[in-house]
Amino acid sequence: MDQSDSTLVTDPAQGAPDIEAPFAEDPRPAPTTAEMSFPGCRSFRMTAEQHLIHDRRLEFWDAESETAWELRDGPSAEHETPIQTLAQLVTYIGAVRGGPIKCFGATGVLPLNKPLSRVAHPDQIVYLDPYRAPGEEHGLYVGSYDAPDVIMEVDHTTDVRRNKLRLYEAWGVRELWVEVPDKPSPSRQTNLQPGLTIRVLTKGAYQPAAESRTFPGWRAVDIHRALNEIVPSSATIALLEKLGRSMGERQGTGPDDNPLLRSLRNESRDEGREEGRLEKQAALMRQLLQTRGIALSPEFPANVPGFASASDEALATAALASADEEEFIRRLG
Repeated sequence: MDQSDSTLVTDPAQGAPDIEAPFAEDPRPAPTTAEMSFPGCRSFRMTAEQHLIHDRRLEFWDAESETAWELRDGPSAEHETPIQTLAQLVTYIGAVRGGPIKCFGATGVLPLNKPLSRVAHPDQIVYLDPYRAPGEEHGLYVGSYDAPDVIMEVDHTTDVRRNKLRLYEAWGVRELWVEVPDKPSPSRQTNLQPGLTIRVLTKGAYQPAAESRTFPGWRAVDIHRALNEIVPSSATIALLEKLGRSMGERQGTGPDDNPLLRSLRNESRDEGREEGRLEKQAALMRQLLQTRGIALSPEFPANVPGFASASDEALATAALASADEEEFIRRLG
């Protein structure tokens, strides 16, 4: 869908109260780096110049100490799978809604109009409206863009409560999901139990919530189950479709606004019309041949090569000129 013909509303959270739309510009006291800790991570020296061109998966970077933190275990399947799965799930919701949903992965989040001071790297960033999302390089600047609709952190071996949670709250991130996958690892902290926690920004502070405010009706327990399924279950697919349709109804869009689903629907309609035409044609030929006293096999007309592509005139001519089913097949051939 081009921006020119987009039917997306500028506030995709329409109808959800108390959502703080703009990215905060540090209006609340953010924790200092010294107040944060990064369990499950290793630290190493990284200059500002190195950070701008780095290609490593980081958790956090601090300019004053020129220190970066990354997962000690590296990007394991247990950590990465929920991140990729969330992108797939919201893409499905967006398709049914009729408006794409964009994910930015571990794009850095950093203050605006300041020398690079520190950068948080979430595991996944979600925007309901791609046109509200960042377009500049080097990261998502606090104060320059609308806040993400959702940021997800995967606490496989880390603990967001002790590092980036207060930072996201101070920067005005609307909704924070913290996922602890079902599959454990030897290095996971014992206080991290499997499950997904939703925190919603309300009057400047995070409040726990049983379901998402960005995706009304999507409960934390259902999100966690979906993130840990090998393939989406029928229950998950049904719920994603319900969410997409509900969100689309609020903004006047639906599956036909998605180019792929629209094409598939049109193809299905065409196939249905063709199937109906062939059934009608087959019924007419059976009636005509049997009226002339010609016995037909149970397979007719599936046993007649070229039946589906033959014109009405060709079929009628063959039926009137044939003495039996075999001759009808031969004449069409």
